[in-house]
Amino acid sequence: MDNVELRKIDADNYSECLDLQVNDDQRNFVASNVYSLAQAWVHYENAYPFAIYAGDVMVGFVMMGYDSEKNRYIIWRFMIDKRYQNKGYGKAALALSIKHLAEKYNVNEIFLSFEPANHIAERLYDSFGFMKTGEVDHGELVMRLAINR
Repeated sequence: MDNVELRKIDADNYSECLDLQVNDDQRNFVASNVYSLAQAWVHYENAYPFAIYAGDVMVGFVMMGYDSEKNRYIIWRFMIDKRYQNKGYGKAALALSIKHLAEKYNVNEIFLSFEPANHIAERLYDSFGFMKTGEVDHGELVMRLAINR
């Protein structure tokens, strides 16, 4: 998907980001974008929130960052709006997120976590080579991707 890109969340697009929603049966799998942006702008020093765009349409949200407590780069939040799911945007955006962290921060590994019942996310992460670490963080299963250079 050549037209998918990540754009920083700013004064011009944050409101649109707050309107993004997952399906009702997915709400327990990801924190709201309101909560995520509050964390990014108030709580975490090293959180990088991005809107996921397909052309000029915002289709999702991803928040990446550096977890200083665990000394690792992480994809904290990842969601595609319910209107745009199953169209390949998640796969394209995850690839861009991995590329962003690998290139901008020269990382050798990336971590993420997901709710155990979120089998769709698990399959997506598996398809990129993320491997379960055996760690559980706030009830979520942690996965790690080794970056080959």
